[in-house]
Amino acid sequence: MRQDKHPNYHPVVFRDRAAGYAFLTKSTARSEQTIEWDDGHSYPVIDVEISSESHPFYTGKARTVDTEGRIARFERRYGTADAGEPG
Repeated sequence: MRQDKHPNYHPVVFRDRAAGYAFLTKSTARSEQTIEWDDGHSYPVIDVEISSESHPFYTGKARTVDTEGRIARFERRYGTADAGEPG
């Protein structure tokens, strides 16, 4: 493998400020900000807008889409395709 070809892969803290959640992982992302982690070391921190702690799909707060109601409303408004109109 060639040296200096690949980006530096290092520990980084990703922090979801909305949920108050942070996790340590490895990444090639860079940041000037640092945070003191539980193990006493200082790591670069990257603030994210959404993570598994605040995403509606993972928290169980996802909305379900009522597709049947939408179709029925469309058919009432515009009629059905088999209404017999030539077209």
